[in-house]
Amino acid sequence: MRILQLIDSLEAGGAERMAVNYANMLSEEGAFSALVTTRKEGVLKAKIAPKVAYLFLNKKRTLDFSAVFKLRKFIKQHRIQCVQAHSSSFLLAVLVKCSYPKLKIIWHDHYGNRIHESKSENIALWVCSFFFSACFVVNQELKKWIEKNFNKKNVFFMSNFLMENDLLNGETYLKGQEGKRIVCVANLKKPKNHIMILKAFAASNLKDAGCSLHFVGKIYEDSYSDTLKSFINENNLEESVFLYDSKEDVSFILAQANVGVLASEYEGFPVSLLEYGYAGLATICTDAGFCSEIIKEGQNGLLFNPYDQKALEQQFLKLVFNSELQEKIGLNLKKDILEKYSSEGIKKRLFRMYNDIINE
Repeated sequence: MRILQLIDSLEAGGAERMAVNYANMLSEEGAFSALVTTRKEGVLKAKIAPKVAYLFLNKKRTLDFSAVFKLRKFIKQHRIQCVQAHSSSFLLAVLVKCSYPKLKIIWHDHYGNRIHESKSENIALWVCSFFFSACFVVNQELKKWIEKNFNKKNVFFMSNFLMENDLLNGETYLKGQEGKRIVCVANLKKPKNHIMILKAFAASNLKDAGCSLHFVGKIYEDSYSDTLKSFINENNLEESVFLYDSKEDVSFILAQANVGVLASEYEGFPVSLLEYGYAGLATICTDAGFCSEIIKEGQNGLLFNPYDQKALEQQFLKLVFNSELQEKIGLNLKKDILEKYSSEGIKKRLFRMYNDIINE
């Protein structure tokens, strides 16, 4: 079995983390595993296992034929049987298949908001879908959308999963008082909704109680991050709210926090939520996408509507000052994540699917 993961960048996003996880898991199981990034490298490059064959294409434009030929050469050199193309990397995989027909393509969709789009908004994807042997999706809503709009039968829900991490290794130390740290792991861009977290934090007067808020994720130095920085300055939160940019040592960072929060307006299946659970964080989470399938209100976390600031304020106040509730839901979420969303849970099914796709 010879599988290649294709992804547009190695910045610290959910789809990118999963591409690396799939590549590493396959290499650990003795399969030939490769990972190719098309446009941009990033902090996740350091997470690629030594046994994984790696290539950076440095693709410059949508139709970059030098990248197509470079990828085709790599695929032939390593006798790749199947490309698992994550998110928007599908076009490059299809262009290679046009001149190398025996190649199989699995398109892996991570984009939670696709269910609110029409078929006409995804016309290029629809054309390319005729070249897909199968589609993997990160929640059931996406599965139904693709089956309906693309008339595809081989569409499979594949839950995101975590590989084991070493919580003791890291160099990023969080500011603020121990026991009063709230963390959000999400790149600073739409639809991650950082501004609602800021507003709810400020309105709840958590600063006056000694609490601190920590945003870990790529800062793009654009209007989105400018809005956040302006709010922090205008509300005198400089000693309570901290921006850390992308970090490699996320597990080490989470081990220093007590509460994890995620406020996305839409989601597919957020890997950061799995990371919160693995770290045993008491979690407050948006009810968007697959999140409400993972988080059960009051049992292993707290949910809120991402358009309702008051609801987030209430959940902050309910959890931040209740150490017993923090411990309870943190332990329950960790148990659920380890039982349902570890790599061990999907290996057998995944390998069976790979074999079926390759041999069809």
